Parts: sequence; structure tokens; C-alpha cells
Amino acid sequence: MKLNFRLNNSLTTEAKTPIVLIHGLFGNLDNLGMLARDLQKNHSVILLDLRNHGLSPRSQQMNYSVMAQDVLALLARLQIEKAIIIGHSMGGKVAMAMTALAPQQIEKVIVIDIAPVAYEIHRHDAIFAALKAVTQQGIVHRPTAAGLMRQFILEEAIIYFLLKSFKEGKWCFDVDILCDQYENIAAWQAIPSWPDPVLFIRGELSCYIQDSHRASITAQFPQAYIETISQAGHAVHAEKTAVVLAAIRRFI
Repeated sequence: MKLNFRLNNSLTTEAKTPIVLIHGLFGNLDNLGMLARDLQKNHSVILLDLRNHGLSPRSQQMNYSVMAQDVLALLARLQIEKAIIIGHSMGGKVAMAMTALAPQQIEKVIVIDIAPVAYEIHRHDAIFAALKAVTQQGIVHRPTAAGLMRQFILEEAIIYFLLKSFKEGKWCFDVDILCDQYENIAAWQAIPSWPDPVLFIRGELSCYIQDSHRASITAQFPQAYIETISQAGHAVHAEKTAVVLAAIRRFI
């Protein structure tokens, strides 16, 4: 599958290792833009839409193996032999899956607020109900959509994030496929141990990386570093951008 992408800086003039930024569920290539704007000062930065998101093609197949293969195919198209991979949430799982498929192509991995574990399969039920309700009622305008979504979702920040992908009465991701494939998205198959360093960045207020996950993390990534960002939730990169960027720069 040919993913939609945007390249910041030229691969021909930048000597440092390119960085690939991978968004999470319900996102698109703009979601990690606040990181790209800083990192592109020293690196070529590739932002992309994962399958079933943004302007990338749709597919009924949605698991971490195929998503990782999609990103590796993009690297091949761009003739990138080695890259630093940064992924948030679902994108972090894609980044981790890439280490199993092409370990020699990955220089470093930074995983933002997700662990290499399976999560509860009903975690996003309320969000899917809200997304489907907006579609079923034929709503076109964001304020009206937000009002309806509040019947399902309590967190205004989540509604705001989702509505970034609501344009002209349509969602910029395939709601039905993501819902049908959510069991695969929540799942995780343990991968072979990757010997190189991996930075895990977690939000102090987020429940996505818990102390109980440390054994799974170190079994698959024995050189893992876990850095906790205080007073930040799941969208730690957006809430504490400067702190996250400082952690990334120390690591790379």
C-alpha cells in the first residue's frame, strides 16, 4: 500500500538520519507536526497517514504487521536505508512492530505513551458510538457534531482532537473499518527481543504505560528507557511539547 506522506527538508542535503513520525488511532500526518517543526531543523522528517487514515488508501486488513510493512514500503520508495522512528499510541505499536520486520533499517525508536501489550477491546466503545452517531445524523458542522458527541464522550480534549478530522460532514478516517478491526488494533503479539535502545515516553496522568507493563517492555526491548512527563496525559507530545522534544533530543 502506498501511504500518503509529507517530507520536510530534503533527503539529498541532510546528512543526519531521517526521522519518521507515526500518528495514533483517529489521527493523521498533522498530529505530530509540533514535533516535526522542531526536529526538521536537523533532520529530514517524514510524516505519514497510516492506512484507513487521512489521505492514505482504505483496507479491510488492519494489524501491526501490515501497518509496519506499509511504513517500510514508504521508506523503500524514498530510498531511506535507515531511519529513526517516533510513534504515538497506535503509531508507537507500528514503530515497535517495524523492529521485528526490519531491525537493520531502524536506528532508534521512540514510543510515545503506549506499551507492547494488548489493551482492553472496549476501551474506545464510546468514541466509536459518537463517531457513528454524527455520521448517521448527517451532521455537517463541527459545533453541532461536538454537541452530539458530548452525549457519549466526557473529555472535551478528545472531542476537540477527533473534530480535527471532521471535514465537510465526513470523518477523515474510516470509522467502520477501524471499529471492525479494533480487536486487532488493541491486540499485540510479542515480538523478538530488539537489542538496541528504545525510549518510552509516558504521561504521568495517562494509564497507557503502567508499572505492570515493565516486564513486557523489557522482555521485548531490554535496552528500554522509560521517561515520565509530569502533569501530562495520553497526548503528552501536545500537552508538554518542549519537554518531550528535550527528551527526544537527548535520546537521538
